[in-house]
Amino acid sequence: MTDYDLPTATDERAPLLVRRCLAYVAACLHAAQEHFGDTAVKSYVSFSFADTDEALLTSHVTFCTPLPDVRPYIPDVEGVKDAAVAEISAEDCSHWS
Repeated sequence: MTDYDLPTATDERAPLLVRRCLAYVAACLHAAQEHFGDTAVKSYVSFSFADTDEALLTSHVTFCTPLPDVRPYIPDVEGVKDAAVAEISAEDCSHWS
């Protein structure tokens, strides 16, 4: 997720980065549903500290559609230890106001 314009202090950066990621996820999942009829697509949003001297909080957003004979993108999302990860569906976004 593009974050070059955000403050470097984690307490200022985190809420802005989270909000940016969630807005992007909601827009993309809505578009996938509207334009392609894909209601199964999932978004994975991860937050972790960069392995740099600055150790800035960073985020990555990945989209994928689960397939029956394919291993999940993150098989044990709740077991991830080195980052905060959320799996988000279009249905999840429909509850946001």
